[in-house]
Amino acid sequence: MNLGELTRTTGTTVRRYGRAVDDGEPISYQALEVGTPVVSSSGTQFGTVHHVLQVPSLDVFDGLSVKTKHGLRFVDRDQIEEIRTTVVRTLLTDDQTAALPAPDGPPSVTVDLEREIGPSLTVRLGRLFGRPHWKNLDD
Repeated sequence: MNLGELTRTTGTTVRRYGRAVDDGEPISYQALEVGTPVVSSSGTQFGTVHHVLQVPSLDVFDGLSVKTKHGLRFVDRDQIEEIRTTVVRTLLTDDQTAALPAPDGPPSVTVDLEREIGPSLTVRLGRLFGRPHWKNLDD
């Protein structure tokens, strides 16, 4: 086994750096945290969770935007085997993970609260007139 390789064993235990590590409890996509490792069906980590793609008003889970060494990639909900507290397991082979498409559609944005804090004139005027600063989550 190569050092740094994440390999799947029986049950809910994986081996990381030669040591057994519990991969946590099953959770809902709503509790999934950014940065959670995403692994292929062989147990090889190919990325981390970047963003959960969902329609909250309809309680619909669409898939995941995954940060990989090749950029952001889209994993459809039908390609996900299970979501646990410390890992997302997919049904994809290692070859399929290399060929995943980039997410498409409108960018995900949120208000950048860090830019709303401070004594500068720009920030104070922005707070006065209610002008939020937006941050693109896809960057």
